[in-house]
Amino acid sequence: MSKNFAFMFKSPGPQPNGMQAVSDGLWLLDQRTNQIFKVSFDDGAVLLTLETKSDRGSGITDTGSELWASSTYSQEILKINKNDGTTIASYPTPGASQTGAHGLEWVEGKLWMAVPPSQTIYQIEPSDFSIIHTIPAPGSRPHGIAWDNGYLWCVESNHRTIYKLDPKTGETVDKIEVPQPYPEPHGLTIREGILWYCDAGTAQIFTIT
Repeated sequence: MSKNFAFMFKSPGPQPNGMQAVSDGLWLLDQRTNQIFKVSFDDGAVLLTLETKSDRGSGITDTGSELWASSTYSQEILKINKNDGTTIASYPTPGASQTGAHGLEWVEGKLWMAVPPSQTIYQIEPSDFSIIHTIPAPGSRPHGIAWDNGYLWCVESNHRTIYKLDPKTGETVDKIEVPQPYPEPHGLTIREGILWYCDAGTAQIFTIT
């Protein structure tokens, strides 16, 4: 089945690398400014801007009551107040080495994260940050992840491909290749069955249907 790639808008920040769709907007974590933006799905208009302690962060997710963000170069996962951007708690990233996690996703009270240095996707118990489960990432540069009715989509930026994985085994059940001239995928989220991705290089945001 052919895929339709549609340019939506540019991020308000210069280097978006984390995304999370929620009911009232799209969260974006910028890797250069370390700001979190909530923007409109329609035109990218900024609804909220938060300053964070993230160091070149690359992943964000929303629990409903707070945000989690990957502080990639400090190799931490930050629990963040979604109203003012302050850090509630921080935890060391599993599998980190020189850098830490990229994509984050909150699923049924558990935190999933893609960690390029270990080429692994982790499921974490947030109460004590213990590892519940791991699966192999689909390559050496996993980025954004998104939960889709029991499956986990994962960007592999080096492959320019978004893989649909069985979260129990890591087996690939489907994949979407992002051809030229569309920009390289980094951050990823899903909204109403449509994938959204951002490119940290061009700051462009696309949908895939």
